[in-house]
Amino acid sequence: MSESIITSSPVASRNTKPSAGPFLQEDFLLYTNAARQLYHTYAKELPIIDYHCHLSPQVIAENKNYSNLTSIWLAGDHYKWRALRTLGIDEKYITGTASDEEKFLKWAGAVPYTLRNPLFHWTHMELKNPFGVNELLTEQNAQDVYAHCNQLLQKPEFTPQGLLTHFNVEMVGTTDDPADDLAFHRSLAESSLKTKVLPSFRPDKVFNLAGGDSFREYIRLLASVSGTEIFNLDTLLEVLEKRVHYFHEHGCRIADHGLSNMPSISSASVNLDGIFQDVLAGNDQQAGQHLEAFTAFLLLELCKMYYRKGWVQQFHVGAIRNNNSRMLQVNGPDTGYDSIGDYSQIHTMSAFFNQLEQENCLTKTIIYNLNPADNAAFATMIGNFQGSGIKGKMQFGSAWWFLDNLEGMKEQMNALSNMGLISCFVGMLTDSRSFLSYSRHEYFRRLLCNLLGEDMERGLLPMDLPWIGKIVQDICYYNAKNYFPS
Repeated sequence: MSESIITSSPVASRNTKPSAGPFLQEDFLLYTNAARQLYHTYAKELPIIDYHCHLSPQVIAENKNYSNLTSIWLAGDHYKWRALRTLGIDEKYITGTASDEEKFLKWAGAVPYTLRNPLFHWTHMELKNPFGVNELLTEQNAQDVYAHCNQLLQKPEFTPQGLLTHFNVEMVGTTDDPADDLAFHRSLAESSLKTKVLPSFRPDKVFNLAGGDSFREYIRLLASVSGTEIFNLDTLLEVLEKRVHYFHEHGCRIADHGLSNMPSISSASVNLDGIFQDVLAGNDQQAGQHLEAFTAFLLLELCKMYYRKGWVQQFHVGAIRNNNSRMLQVNGPDTGYDSIGDYSQIHTMSAFFNQLEQENCLTKTIIYNLNPADNAAFATMIGNFQGSGIKGKMQFGSAWWFLDNLEGMKEQMNALSNMGLISCFVGMLTDSRSFLSYSRHEYFRRLLCNLLGEDMERGLLPMDLPWIGKIVQDICYYNAKNYFPS
């Protein structure tokens, strides 16, 4: 993408151009010679396996150029939205009726005030690659940057598929509801795109027993797409198994779950089948009281299905969602009103995995923690259920959401190093809705190389670049390539 490098553009020639100085240069975040050699020689050019993200398979399949920088970069980005709200920007310029250019200009004016937030690094990394913008974004140069990037976005290299190719993305794992027909995945599988775009099974909606009419509507949808009536728990499980099989036939090998915490396995005798049938009939009286037991029952049965298929299961736990009920009514979910919860995680997680282990049906598992206070507990939990001749069967997943920043990534890797084996780690993922977020893999790789490089310079690790370099390559690429079934 040589045309994306700004050399003599109006942006570069403005007198008001804010200089980046030594910021974000070739050795950004690489503080030792060993770190620089590890990154530039071993990590930098590796392909990306993005095994969990929220990219749209429809957008990838249709492969249309984005109309402007706002549509590809700001739309749907609740990280940026939260920052704008913190600065007191009117919602009109965030999720409201302002034009795309007006929204971008507001964001550009906000960027200097995001210093020390990961958004400051990500913003400038994403402008530099792939757009070639090598200066700091401010309100002074915003219009020129906007025009420059908009012009590039009309080129074939800047379509969704072009960007996946540019960032050397080998595999994308999208996040898909069990009721999805996966038509766009079928289209992509038959296309010439070298990047594999594979579905991931995300059954969160099926656990929402207390969801009233929306839950009943969803159950009817599941029944419709499977061609099987759902009238009790047995038929619900039958339909879910059909959908697991359908996803498997379309290349799915990963399941994912977004939970506040792992559900408690209740020993009490509860007539879940009767309660479920009551809910289907419109009687929600007991739904809330038995929601956790219902979730635990279904999740255990689903995990057994994943085991039989040889899938990897993922658990993202710890978010407290939709805290601002007024804004939920205005903007809907996933618009920037979630935060870190302080749920008790460890005892229920242990019991859940132990139950699967006792039945010999615990498949490969990745757990993601959102509360940094639980890092050590998560890092030690995975050690309880390793084995079965599988390297790193249980994984403490990369720093997630509010923790995928400089310190959060380091803390996760340090906890995993101290209480597990970082050499078995399957590394980074984007967990993003944006095609420009692949710079987060670069960010992770630089931090990893600096972490190991500093240990080498301090004598905590041998100054053996080929050996440590191979470990770096495993964490950045090969462990994931070998971990996820094809």
